Formats: sequence, structure tokens, C-alpha cells
Amino acid sequence: MSFSIRFLLSLIALCALSSGALAQGENLRVGFLTVRTGPLAAGGRQMEEGINLLLKERNWVFAGRKVDIIFADTAGQPALARTKTQELVERDKVHVIIGPLATFEALAIDGYMLESKTPLITPTSAAQMDLAQQKKSDYVIHVYGTAAQPMHVLGEYAAKNLGLKRIAMIADDFTYGHEGAAGFHHVFEDDGGKVVQKLWPPLNVADYGSYVGQIKPNVDGVYAGFAGSNPLRFLRTYKEYGLAKPVFGNPTLVDEGILKNMGDEALGVYSASWYTVDRDTPDNKRFVQAIQAEYKVTPGFYTAGTYTAGLWLEEAMKGVKGKFEDKAAFVKALHSVRLTHGPMGPIRLDEYGKPILNIYIRKVERKNGQLVNTTIGEVKDVSQFFRYDPKQFLAGPLYGRDVPAAKNLE
Repeated sequence: MSFSIRFLLSLIALCALSSGALAQGENLRVGFLTVRTGPLAAGGRQMEEGINLLLKERNWVFAGRKVDIIFADTAGQPALARTKTQELVERDKVHVIIGPLATFEALAIDGYMLESKTPLITPTSAAQMDLAQQKKSDYVIHVYGTAAQPMHVLGEYAAKNLGLKRIAMIADDFTYGHEGAAGFHHVFEDDGGKVVQKLWPPLNVADYGSYVGQIKPNVDGVYAGFAGSNPLRFLRTYKEYGLAKPVFGNPTLVDEGILKNMGDEALGVYSASWYTVDRDTPDNKRFVQAIQAEYKVTPGFYTAGTYTAGLWLEEAMKGVKGKFEDKAAFVKALHSVRLTHGPMGPIRLDEYGKPILNIYIRKVERKNGQLVNTTIGEVKDVSQFFRYDPKQFLAGPLYGRDVPAAKNLE
């Protein structure tokens, strides 16, 4: 074979290799809806720590494909969340989005995710009233449970394990607050208790004094559903007013991100969550140590949620052998993940795209001079329906500010 022919064949082979490399060389672009400004910014920072740790551990590669992450600050505002989502999809051409932080943000973008056919992995948003439950969007994948999911478990614990009969409820007056309270209310009353009072402070209320002052003295306990910096302000006011009834709260009430700023006002608070930092498994211990080493903080559920969202995405990428360009296969793979490793425990999706996972009941204690959530109970394989029949649950009215109906108010 002459030199010219050999050269020509080598050139053709080189071009073919280069073309193949380009075809396989596009990076996976991940949009990340965070909160860097406003009252929910602390949670946004924890979210970023979780995903950044995982990407660093994986050298920014999932299933052989390089990962580019593009952060967008929603400021915890639904309208801005939609705008930022559109920018990520239409300007940055992302292949998948992780986020947002807040339930009302998720509700604001659900429709657009379906329209744009962009997969959304929600790591912390706990929306019950979204396409995943009622209209079933193939493009919404929930790694975390609904707002009501852990509160179903906590309501049962308060009624059955502790024998409480009368509860007053106070919670942020927005979707996450409504749905968490609804879950507790539903199960607590079905198990023989009564919700005798409901108070709804605005999300940005300046002072909780006027609300705490209204809490009935003849209750057995108080349900408190707060997020952002509000748990700290509420619990301090609760203590200042001399109230001593046990407090039961949603995951954000005493999450590690806010607990570090609290004092004795948090002692004895019960909560239930999809994640617990003292989960005694090698994966979780390794995760906690890595976060503490990297960021000098103890992780809470915002951190664990986005780390887990990254694990979920990685497993889906493995399922398609890194070929995310086949969108139908990629979306199917996202729904097919059954996560058995990571800090949170086993997770799989139900037919509505909502997770079945373990729920942990915790109580705040002081150990070695530090406030910690100590796990006092665990319920395995909890679905969004808890112990209710799925068809009957879905046929009923959506959880909200006035659902379930408050039949025992005094």
C-alpha cells in the first residue's frame, strides 16, 4: 500500500474518531435551582453543599460523562423560580434540573416542566398538590417525600405512642405549612385525638408574640410547622412566654441547619423527617464526616436531599450507560431508580412519582454540650398515602389550609 493511500486511510480514521468523540463529548448540563437571597437562603446554602460534595467525590463525572452544573437563585419566590427555570432550559439548554427548595416554587414550575419536557428532580420541595400526584407528570421525580408524609408518622406517634388527646396547631401560612399540618391533623384525629386550635402566622411575620399568646393552655401538646429562620424565632418566643407543653414539628423545625443556632428552647422538641443525621449505617457516617470535613457543619435534610438527588441522577445515568441524549430512555431510567445506598436509606418511587422511604422520629437532646436530634423511632417503607387506601386518598380533597376540616375547634 502506497504512502498516500495509507495517509488517506489514517486521515479518514482520525476524522471518524474525532466525530465520535464529539458526539459522545457533550457534557451533561444540570440546572440547579437554589436560594441565595431572602429568608430561605440558609437552606439553599445547605442544598449547594450537598450537591457540590457529591460532584467533587465523583470528579464531576457521572457514568463516564462530564457534568456541568449551573446554579440559579430563585430567592424563594415562585415567579422568579419560573423565570430562572425558563432561563436554564431555553438559554442554558440544561438536560435536567435539580430543585427547587420550596413547595410553592415547585408548584410554580410544574406545568413548565411538563411543557418543556425537561426532567425535574426535586430534592427538598415537598409539594403534595402537584402534577406528580394528581396529573402524573413523567418529568417530575421526587427524591424526598411530601410535606405530609413524615407528619402522618408523627401524628400517629403523638396519638398512639404518647397518648396525647388535644393538640393546638400553629404553622407558616403557605403551602408547605398547610400540607404538613394537614398530614398530622388527619392521622392524629383518626387515631382518637382532637385538633382544637389552628393558627396561621404569615411567612414573614415580624413577631410571634401575638400568636403564641393565643395558644390554648389546656392542650396536651403543640404542633409547630415552620421553615427558614422562623423555627428559631417561634421556639424562642414559645419559651419566653413560659409555655411548656411538648412541641411536635415538621422536618424544618429543628433541622441541623437551624438547630445549631438554638438553645434550651429546642430541648425536647419532637420531629419526624425523611433523614436523620445519626442513622447508623456506613454510608451515612461517611456522608456526615465528609460534610463536616468539607464545610465544618453537621448536615441536615437539605444537604442530604440534594446529595441524594445527585445519587439518583447518577444511577439513572448508569441505567442509560451515560447516553442521556436518548431523552425517553433517560426519563424512564430516572423513574426506574431504586436507590439502596446513600445517607437517607432505601428509596423507590410509587406509580405517581413520589418516594417510598423510611421516616425517622427524633427528639432534641443535649449531648456533649451540643443540641442534637436523637432518633427515637423509625417507620420503614412509608408512602405518600401512609396507611390509607391510595384510590380513596386520591379521590378525596387535596390537603390544604382547610383540609382536613377542623371539626373540633374550640
